[in-house]
Amino acid sequence: MNRDAHDRLTPDQFGRLAVYGVREHVSPGQVLSRSGDHRYDLFLVESCSIDVVCDATGTDTERVISTRSAGDFTGELGMLTGQSVFLTLRVDEPGTAVRIDAANFRRALSEQSDVADILVREFGRRRQAIIELVSSVAQIVGVSDCADHRALRTFAARHQLAHTTVDADSIAGQALMAERGLTISDLPVAIVTDRMLKHATPHDLASAIGLTYSPGDHDVDLVVIGAGPAGLAAAVYAASEGLVTVLFDASGAGGQAATSSKIENYLGFPGGVSGSDLAQNAALQALKFGAQLYSPCQIVGITASPPGAAGRTVTLADGTTLRARAAIVATGAQYRRLDVPRRDHFERRTQIRYSATELDARDCHSQPVTVVGGANSAGQAALFLASKGSRVDLVVRASALETRMSQYLARRINAHELITVWVEAEVVGLCGLDSLAAVVIRSRNGSTKTRESRIVFCLVGAVPDTEWLTDLARDESGFILTDTRLPHRSGHDETLPFQTSDRRVFAVGDVRAGSMKRVASAVGEGASAVSSVHALLATEREMAR
Repeated sequence: MNRDAHDRLTPDQFGRLAVYGVREHVSPGQVLSRSGDHRYDLFLVESCSIDVVCDATGTDTERVISTRSAGDFTGELGMLTGQSVFLTLRVDEPGTAVRIDAANFRRALSEQSDVADILVREFGRRRQAIIELVSSVAQIVGVSDCADHRALRTFAARHQLAHTTVDADSIAGQALMAERGLTISDLPVAIVTDRMLKHATPHDLASAIGLTYSPGDHDVDLVVIGAGPAGLAAAVYAASEGLVTVLFDASGAGGQAATSSKIENYLGFPGGVSGSDLAQNAALQALKFGAQLYSPCQIVGITASPPGAAGRTVTLADGTTLRARAAIVATGAQYRRLDVPRRDHFERRTQIRYSATELDARDCHSQPVTVVGGANSAGQAALFLASKGSRVDLVVRASALETRMSQYLARRINAHELITVWVEAEVVGLCGLDSLAAVVIRSRNGSTKTRESRIVFCLVGAVPDTEWLTDLARDESGFILTDTRLPHRSGHDETLPFQTSDRRVFAVGDVRAGSMKRVASAVGEGASAVSSVHALLATEREMAR
C-alpha cells in the first residue's frame, strides 16, 4: 500500500485539515479503531506512527500491512461509504495525532476541495489495495450455481467489499464448513470479522458492514429513490448545491447500467467505460459532496407527512420512516424474465441471468452461451462474452440488429466470428435434466433449431419498478407520468419539469413515461430534476414570508 509522493497532503493542506480536528497524544499499543467498528474517525499523523493491521477472518493471526507516519493520514473508502472498519489502527510509536470525527470530516470535504480530491483519490486506491492484499476481511461461502450465493457475490462486488468466495463443494470449502460446524442447509454463509451469518442475504451482509439505514434525528431536504445513473446524478447535483440528500437503492449503485460490461457511446469516455465503474465513480462523487447512500434499502411507500410537518414521509420495507421536503423517484426498469417452461428451475441454478458483468463472465469459461435481446445492452453483452472466448448465439425479435441497436455495435457483432445472430427469432425451450445444456430457438416461419448453451443472458424489455407507487399517475405500462404527460389540472399551478401528480415527488430516468432509456439522458434528467426541486422549495419559502 505504498503511495506516490503526489498523493500526500502538502504542509499547507495538512494544516488546513487539522483545523477540523482535535490534537491528542497517543501511546504505543493504543487502538484507535478496531476491525468491525461501525463508525470511526480520521487521524492526521503528526509525530507518532500508526500501524494498519489486518485481523484475518477465520484465523487468529494478524499482520501489519502498512504504517502511517508523520505527515500521513488514516482512512479508506469506508470513511465515505459508511462501511464498517475493515482494518485495525494501532499506535506503534508515541506522539501526537489530530482526530477528526465524521461530522467535521464531512465539513472539511465540502469546504476544502483540493484536500477532498486527494483524500477521495487515496481512499479509492487504498480500497483497491485492501481487495488485492487482504481478501480475507470477509468470506462468502456457498454453492456456485445457487442464486442466493450469487446475489451475495454481486452485492459484495458492487460495493467493493474486500472478500473471498469459497465454493462449498471444494476441498477448502468442505474443510471450512467442518471447522465452523456448518451444513449445506446453512448456506449461503457470510463471515465478517467475528460474525457468522447463516442463510445470509445482501441485507444481512449490509447490516454487518454498516450500510443499512438507521433513523436520524432530523428531516432532510431530498430523498432520491434508486441509485442508477439518474438517481446518482440527482444526488450529486443536489448535494453539491447544498441540499441535505439521502439516496436509497434496493440492490446497489448503478441500476441496470451496472450490468453493462462496457458503454462506448457515453460522452467523455472514448475508450468506453464499464457500467460498474461509472456507477462506483458517481457514487463516490455523491458521497464526496455529502450525500448519504444506503443499500440495500427498499422503499415501499411515499405518503403525505403528518399535519404540521411539511414534505413527504418515505417508508422503508422494515417500517423505518424518513421525512423529506421533496423526493425524486429514479427506480428505473428491470429486464423482463424469459417466458419459457422450466424458467424458474434454471434461474435458481443461475443459468438464466439478467446481467452480463465481469462476475458473470468468470463462470462461462469459454462455454457456449445465449444472449436474448436486441438493444445496446444485449449487443454489449454479446461482444463482451465473445471476448472471453464464449461462442454466443444472439437472439433478436426484430428483423435486423440495427432496428434498436447502435450501428457501431451491430457492425462489430456481424463481423465477430464467435457470434451467430438470429433475427426474427425467440427462445422457446430450455434443455437439460438438472443443468442447462441447450436452448431451442424458433424463427418467425416456425422452424426451430436446438443450440448448445450453458447460460442464457436475458436482456430484453423494460418493466418499471412502480407497483408500490399506487398514488402516482402512471401509464398503462406502469411508467410514471410527469409534467406535460399529466392530465390538465384546472386551478393548479403549471407543473415543473419531471414533476409527478404529487407536486413534491419527481420522476427521472427509465421509470418515467417517455424517457429515452439511455444512460446519458438519464444522467441529464437526474441533474435537471434538481433544478425543479430548487424551484419548488423556493416557491414555498416565498409563500412562507
